[in-house]
Amino acid sequence: MPDHNSPTWSYSLPAALLLMAPFDILASLAMDIYLPVVPEMPGILGTSPAIVQLTLSLYMLLLGLGQILFGPLSDRFGRRPVLLGGATLFALSSLGLAATSSAPAFVALRLVQAAGASAALVATFATVRDVYGTRPEGVTIYGLFSAMLSFVPALGPIAGALIAGTFGWQAIFLTLGVLGLAALGQALLRWSETRPAQAGKVTPSFAPILRSGVFWTYTLGFSTAMGAFFVFFSTAPRLLIDRAGYSQFGFSLAFATAAVVMITSTRFAKGFVARYGIPGCLARGMGLIMLGGLLLAVGEVLATPSFVSFVLPMWVIAVGIVMSASVTANGALKAFDAIAGTAVALYFCVQSLIVGLVGTGAVLLLRGDTAWPLVGYCLVMAMITQLTLACLNRRERR
Repeated sequence: MPDHNSPTWSYSLPAALLLMAPFDILASLAMDIYLPVVPEMPGILGTSPAIVQLTLSLYMLLLGLGQILFGPLSDRFGRRPVLLGGATLFALSSLGLAATSSAPAFVALRLVQAAGASAALVATFATVRDVYGTRPEGVTIYGLFSAMLSFVPALGPIAGALIAGTFGWQAIFLTLGVLGLAALGQALLRWSETRPAQAGKVTPSFAPILRSGVFWTYTLGFSTAMGAFFVFFSTAPRLLIDRAGYSQFGFSLAFATAAVVMITSTRFAKGFVARYGIPGCLARGMGLIMLGGLLLAVGEVLATPSFVSFVLPMWVIAVGIVMSASVTANGALKAFDAIAGTAVALYFCVQSLIVGLVGTGAVLLLRGDTAWPLVGYCLVMAMITQLTLACLNRRERR
């Protein structure tokens, strides 16, 4: 068993992924698996649909903003205590949600659940930065985490519908609680402290991070990559089911192919970085996202909605997402190892704000039942990232 006070991390890559991935997945799954029962919850809780919607919106908001608190705490007190505390909050609040039928208690427990997920998430990614920041395995981990998360929006609602239909809505939160306890038990035994020794001696501050052009360039690239999938997720049901006539099952299969492309592309991520370097991978990733956006535009103008006109161009974008997301964390965070938790928190918070505001704006303003929101987001955001990267490269050559 690892020494929990040692800054070493001796696990193989598969073992490390099995240890860390559950916290990444559960944070997102707690949102998506609950969606099928949302229409029933006002009657169950004796409240209004607006209050139930609040349990979704507040979860997303606290998941992102909570990291601003927990990132500095992980720099001050360590990754392990923040992760274990967050996992405990997540698991216990999930079990509490399964046992309550009171609207105020349900909302409060969702907030606790989001806080726990936020703490576990920031501690997980700070650990990745501590251990793999200068190792080639880091590229694979970041790419796989991004690819795995793309499955959650596709499969989470299906799992939620099956669980609720068979065992009732409480079983959804019971499942989250049991999975959270399993991840917590594994972490209690195996998660060693990885915070660098100098981190506890440095006062965490957002100021130097916010002044860094490198941080903003790569965080913008990460936001572009994750936002492209968010907009795809937001528009695909209306386009493929409502306009193209796909069944729910057929839609799920078509949707999942994008995630398969992402996971397959991750196998080549280390080779991409070795050949092109971090800036080169970001530039090429943005180029592929723009190319996919152009192919989507051609399909929207010249063809009816179909797998070929909408999903195949998304495969191109998916490869671009992997090339970008595999390097953006190392690019954004490499200068802040002494305050990695704080930097990781800001990295994800900025990304969630950009994706939430710009991605949602694109869907609302550019007809959400067409490919135009995805076209607009991919072309505009990728172009801004390319220009920012070009300015950064020019400045570094002086």
